[in-house]
Amino acid sequence: MEYKLRLNSLDDTVKLAELIAEKVFPGMIIGLTGDLGSGKTTFTKYFSRYIGVKDNLNSPTFTILKIYSGNYDLYHMDVYRLEDIGYDYELEEFIYGSGISVIEWYEYIKSMLPNEILSITFTVIDENQRDVVVKGEGKYEKIVKAISDRYSN
Repeated sequence: MEYKLRLNSLDDTVKLAELIAEKVFPGMIIGLTGDLGSGKTTFTKYFSRYIGVKDNLNSPTFTILKIYSGNYDLYHMDVYRLEDIGYDYELEEFIYGSGISVIEWYEYIKSMLPNEILSITFTVIDENQRDVVVKGEGKYEKIVKAISDRYSN
């Protein structure tokens, strides 16, 4: 199942992060993709706040993984540098754990991910606007449905 929407401001990104955080569950995996500067880390920053993370979240580009504590452990990964490397930095213990995994550039490690994840693609329209495609199967369909219900009204 997929739903396409347009975010017209930072406030819209914050609302999307809040809506998804309301549906959070142990072991949730969110895969993010989009050009540099499209909003992946910004989305994650607000999502983390809604799941109780108090620390200031920033991009794990050079460390690949940052772990934050909140209502759930949040595993924030940026796997951009893993493209074409051929090994996985032993991320499975986090991806398949009971925390929440948010993976920027998830498509670079797609072969090690389960079939069911929530994926979000950000496309820059202009300085403030983003087109977003949210996809989810199985247990993630209810999240896509909630987004559809929220934004189509």
